[in-house]
Amino acid sequence: MRVAFVGKGGSGKTTLSALFTRHLARSGAPVVAIDGDINQHLAHALGLDEDELFTAPPLSARTGEIKDYLRGTNPRIASREAMVKTTPPGHGSRLLRLLGDDEVHSRHVQEVGGVPLMVTGAFAGSDLGVACYHSKLGAVELYLNHLVDGPGEYVVVDMTAGADAFASGLFTRFDMTFLVVEPTRKSLSVYHQYRDHAAEFGIPVAVVGNKVTGADDLAFLRERVGEDLLAHCELSPHVRAQEQGRDGGGLEPHNSRALDRLRAAVDARHKDWDAFQRHAVEFHLRNAAAWADAATGQDLATQVDPDFRHGPAALPAFA
Repeated sequence: MRVAFVGKGGSGKTTLSALFTRHLARSGAPVVAIDGDINQHLAHALGLDEDELFTAPPLSARTGEIKDYLRGTNPRIASREAMVKTTPPGHGSRLLRLLGDDEVHSRHVQEVGGVPLMVTGAFAGSDLGVACYHSKLGAVELYLNHLVDGPGEYVVVDMTAGADAFASGLFTRFDMTFLVVEPTRKSLSVYHQYRDHAAEFGIPVAVVGNKVTGADDLAFLRERVGEDLLAHCELSPHVRAQEQGRDGGGLEPHNSRALDRLRAAVDARHKDWDAFQRHAVEFHLRNAAAWADAATGQDLATQVDPDFRHGPAALPAFA
């Protein structure tokens, strides 16, 4: 299952992404975390020391090579230049299994704090004024488009802050989106934006209250979020201690139970490969018409393979 954590900047979505992926990994579940935020802090939230470096190459540094690998022998994709971030797989494409023996996982995954992690890469000085951060997220979209994840497997992505996640079709690549909300009016404004956009495409969104300090905070969230409030995390001395480089002594019982509720919500989701494929094609055609046809000089609608159906059944026929 694919899980996204979104929310207002400073809401704690990176911290919750790290807590959730560690929670999954410690249970023995196959999991990959992806840092898709413009501020690349997930590795440190997972336990990488401030003076340590994440040495695996970022996905955005090898987007061309990733395209070459994923397009395989697909006759509908003439070259890496013709393959854009929304290009869906088809006959001849290489499909991925989570943590499989493939070029993407073997080159880009590094274990941090017991969690296999991939990163998109930071926004560099050379990008200023000439590129948006979504160009770096293209490799993540390609990865998710070609991934066939099975039952009990998890991909957890720490997304960009705010409603900016809707600037691409990446938001449709997830089985569950957790919107992290603080008990403040500013944080709730992002909730309303995200809820309304997601509802247009039937994307499931659940709210996780964060930094709750008492009954008043919880009542505030319940009054304004209602049934969308799945769980809440209390202000955590354990997290604060870790952020200060001290041993936090273990996550508080209430916050551990909140992580259990998040996992239960993910596990209860039905994997809808037909909807996944439908959204992939829809957003590819949108991008083709909006900019990609002009950028590549090709009719990218022809990249859609009408005989392709995503999911486990595609592995032997299309991998």
